[in-house]
Amino acid sequence: MEMKIGIVGLGLIGGTYAKSLRPYRYHLVGIDIDPLAIAYALDNNIVDEATDDPTTVLGDLDVVFLCLYPDRAVDFVRKHINQFKRDAIVSDVAGIKRYMIDQLEVYKDDIQLVFAHPIAGRETIGIKHSDEAIFQNANFVITPTKHNTEEALNLIETLARQMGFSSVARIQDFEHDDIIAYTSQLTHAIAISLVNSDDDKYDTSRFIGDSYKDLTRIAMINDDLWAELFLRNKDFLTRRINAFEEQLDLLKDALARKDRESLRELMRESTVKRGNIK
Repeated sequence: MEMKIGIVGLGLIGGTYAKSLRPYRYHLVGIDIDPLAIAYALDNNIVDEATDDPTTVLGDLDVVFLCLYPDRAVDFVRKHINQFKRDAIVSDVAGIKRYMIDQLEVYKDDIQLVFAHPIAGRETIGIKHSDEAIFQNANFVITPTKHNTEEALNLIETLARQMGFSSVARIQDFEHDDIIAYTSQLTHAIAISLVNSDDDKYDTSRFIGDSYKDLTRIAMINDDLWAELFLRNKDFLTRRINAFEEQLDLLKDALARKDRESLRELMRESTVKRGNIK
């Protein structure tokens, strides 16, 4: 019997989940409140069926991927908690894990919530921009809880690898939120601040090269999602911002002292550290 997989939220990530799993023998069910997203998914054969009414399909789904913003994912589970199939595996995609686990970990004992984070995306939103290439060779993280069975964790890991993720790691929720505050949230904060620091004195577009383009691409940001992520992980993110400010102060101090050697030492240190990241 083919596995039935539900994808709640047919946006960029949800659409990419569906497209990436399409080559396999799964029955894919899309769930979304947007009729245009549903029509696009069906017209382009991204899913086998789709609906705007979760109550009509949740009882038949073996796996449910919640491709929603964190708060909306929490609300969805709470609203439909009694409609999931018994022993169903429900997995999220949120970029924060402590909050999700705190809200949902022990909410129901006849389904399994496997908390996960596909570390991949684009500046664009919507199913029309979904693309299997987004996940190719990207990283995927699972944060197990005491309620998870090895079988459930292995299934989500297998599906992640089928979707194209090259690395699937398991870490604790607080470790996830700490490192993601650095590698993802801080980088977005820097890009936002860099672009907003432009005093508009010049036509910036005439004076930029790849360095500016690379650093600021993610400043074109989904403010609804990222404001939520920042606030739900504010403790770790604030600590990372403070550490960044300390490093920036070292550069400023070296400039004030006209200390070429200190500047070069900071540059050499960053070169070695970045070189060690594959």
